[in-house]
Amino acid sequence: MIQDACRIAREALIKPFEGYGKKLPDGRCIAYPDPATHGVPWTIGWGTTGFNVASGTIWTQEQATVALDAEIASKAYGLLKYSPTLVSASDRRVAALISFAYNCGLGNYRVSTLKKRVNDEDWAGAAEEIVKWNKAAGRVMPGLTKRRVAEAGFLM
Repeated sequence: MIQDACRIAREALIKPFEGYGKKLPDGRCIAYPDPATHGVPWTIGWGTTGFNVASGTIWTQEQATVALDAEIASKAYGLLKYSPTLVSASDRRVAALISFAYNCGLGNYRVSTLKKRVNDEDWAGAAEEIVKWNKAAGRVMPGLTKRRVAEAGFLM
């Protein structure tokens, strides 16, 4: 179950919305600044951030893929910790939440009304909540709005 949800999240939600950022002519990628802050967090590949990503960081596509898959797995297992009811949810619902956690973080999920709706198995309420997470640096971002609408569709 979790492997299928991870695959769906990666191919249907994360890769399309994150894109393979700042691709170089040889297929490698270079870190770029956050679009909302124009700085930290620096991002590379398919939306990977972290202490090892800074201005000038260059990865191969293989490195980006390994980082993507590791982060997706980490988010999936974190979600199961905070929302054990997900073991009986559809792969598409779990995929939507993996995409959300990949983009917004497990810490935000942990304290959200979205988590409460998921734990109550209130999928319509979860869809209503997820679309509220469309801001970065206090501004509504069109790309985040589209992503959240797509995730909400997977929750229904």
